[in-house]
Amino acid sequence: MPPPRAGIPAHRRRFFIVSMRQKLEDIERRFERVTSELSDPEVLADIERYRKLTKEQSQLEPIVRTYRELRSVQAQIEDTRSLLEEKDPEIREMAKEELPVLRERAENLERDLRLLMLPKDPADDRNAILEIRQGVGGEEAALFAADLLRMYLRYAERQGWKVEVLGQHPTDMGGIKEAQVLIQAEGAYSWLKHEAGVHRVQRVPVTESQGRIHTSTATVAVLPEAEEVDIQLTEKDYRKDVMRAGGPGGQSVNTTDSAVRLTHYETGIVVVCQDEKSQHKNFAKALRILRAKLYELEREKQRAERDAARLSMVGSGDRSEKIRTYNFPQDRVTDHRINYTRHNLDAVLDGDIQDLLIACRNHHMAQLLESQEQASA
Repeated sequence: MPPPRAGIPAHRRRFFIVSMRQKLEDIERRFERVTSELSDPEVLADIERYRKLTKEQSQLEPIVRTYRELRSVQAQIEDTRSLLEEKDPEIREMAKEELPVLRERAENLERDLRLLMLPKDPADDRNAILEIRQGVGGEEAALFAADLLRMYLRYAERQGWKVEVLGQHPTDMGGIKEAQVLIQAEGAYSWLKHEAGVHRVQRVPVTESQGRIHTSTATVAVLPEAEEVDIQLTEKDYRKDVMRAGGPGGQSVNTTDSAVRLTHYETGIVVVCQDEKSQHKNFAKALRILRAKLYELEREKQRAERDAARLSMVGSGDRSEKIRTYNFPQDRVTDHRINYTRHNLDAVLDGDIQDLLIACRNHHMAQLLESQEQASA
């Protein structure tokens, strides 16, 4: 599903491609050099270098392939235009029919190339940490949060991604107050980052005896996983508290002081992990989450003040704030940011959300593209 066309005149789009030609040719030369190096026996023997070059080649290849195809189509357009001067009327007619098709193909390739040349979020290739919390609506909100958690876990399973539950606080009825999940896959963050915000559900809760439809919410935050080199943490940066883990059912996990709470002094961020029986494992998970939160905080500071950035991601959880609504009586899900609606909620909550993710990502890319072209015009 391609993103909507930006409202940029054709001459501005052509100017953008012309202005980028030198950079495109540099990229093509670099691609050829990398491809040549990959056949060098010395490179083949160096696993780390080979891995880096292979990754670079895979990133450059779509740009080079599209640029080469565009040049080929542009050459075909020039050849076909010359046929309009032929004396044979059949040849001229054939050229008239082919030109609009070729020009449309060139326009589509130009658009694809502009999308490929958009500045890349440096965090896009990272793993993603999802935080899901119940919002407004009591136990029904907790049940909905559990539904969202399952949806993302099923989606990750469909993609063949590795998942690790870093922590969750269940409720007695099977819902969750909050959960943190690490999704390990190259590019996981780029696919899931637009899921951040308030998700709203409209349905008859299992606790509702009158059959009335209730509206509840859950919030989703999506953080790129931080590496140790990104965020350096020492014991002086946080307070570590250990305690007995809590939760329904009186499981054996609650019989020792295995739960860990980390409080970051500078920011006040608090992370609690209690899923593991081992205090050491809970501590390691808590550090992972804290590091990701601090990394995202640094990224947000570049765009806005910390509190404003956090609010823009997850809001307050109020019913009036929403990025998406899951309406059970009408069996539909609607993403309000892009006016995208589809049906079959059962499939959506079972992880069939690729179309939603593509639509959100394409919408975001189209907005970036329009901003870039307006700036260059």
